[in-house]
Amino acid sequence: MTPFGHRLRELRQAHGRQLKDMAKALRVSSAYLSALEHGHRAQPKTGFVQQVAAFFNLAWDEVDELKALADISQPKVTIDTGGLSPLATELANRLAQRIGDLDAATLTSLNEQLKPK
Repeated sequence: MTPFGHRLRELRQAHGRQLKDMAKALRVSSAYLSALEHGHRAQPKTGFVQQVAAFFNLAWDEVDELKALADISQPKVTIDTGGLSPLATELANRLAQRIGDLDAATLTSLNEQLKPK
């Protein structure tokens, strides 16, 4: 599940909306919306994020949060380390190999270290 998909599901459930009803209102298929929630679709386009924000009548700060989550919700990530140091390439490869083995505390710690300041 992507950060955007997780937040989308939280919003939908908090507002008591069924997936099929929300999909109809947003003019997308239920399958698309489900795949987006589960992280099986590419990150949503800005226009769709705006539709979701309008659908839930989100405040400006919530809209900004949703946009930021969409920006970091590419379910299939490629890291180009060409031109970077061998250490950077090693880190990218080790992360790719081991990310599924990391516990929540380690993931949270790494995520906090890598967030923009």
